[in-house]
Amino acid sequence: MIMPAYNAEMTLVHAVASVQAQSFTDWELILIEDGSSDQTANACTMLAQEDARIRVVYQTENTGAAVARNAGLALARGRYVAFLDADDLWHKEKLERQISFMKEHGAVFSYTGFLRQRGHKQRRVHVPAQMTRERLLQGNVIGCLTAIYDRAHFGDVQMPNLRLRQDFAFWLLLLTRCQNAFGLDEPLAVYRVHSTSLSAGRIKAMRATWKMYRIHLGLSALRSTWYVFSHLVRRILRG
Repeated sequence: MIMPAYNAEMTLVHAVASVQAQSFTDWELILIEDGSSDQTANACTMLAQEDARIRVVYQTENTGAAVARNAGLALARGRYVAFLDADDLWHKEKLERQISFMKEHGAVFSYTGFLRQRGHKQRRVHVPAQMTRERLLQGNVIGCLTAIYDRAHFGDVQMPNLRLRQDFAFWLLLLTRCQNAFGLDEPLAVYRVHSTSLSAGRIKAMRATWKMYRIHLGLSALRSTWYVFSHLVRRILRG
């Protein structure tokens, strides 16, 4: 699994502990220390010294999530690849439940439900049973902390080098190489929201989504705008 860490000294140990607590124990964790200015690098070193399943990549400067994750992907050795950010958490049965689910359904790409936590409040986010590329274009339902894909099918792939929305673009890329992704509607992860300016963050995210459609995917301005509008409607309906 791949975990970028930038100025994450306050949350990193808890995120890694949720990986170490997995009922599925045959895993490797690649930490990418992304040029932090706090004590994140020391924390990464300590964690790797204490657990041989953890490896660390040290970036000399902050490169952003896409470059950091790709540095980890280049070193990944396991069959199944998963992602977790340094401030989020996994349920202890996440890997076991999801990998069993993939094997049962013959899935090469899957995602799960999760809990969205803001302060002390949590809200469950449900996910559909399957997702095609065309459906995903209308609104991303795959949380990065929930996705797993099978390297035996996809081989070595890299995230698009986008500052924002690189995970969404990556799911769309994977869906050009498989028919659909399978969703397990169980809350097997916790996404922790820390933004102090949610409205500004949403506007920034929508702009990044439009640019991903228009520039990265090369869609027309009209089609890009329609997809962003579809995104926005789904967000409003989800609450």
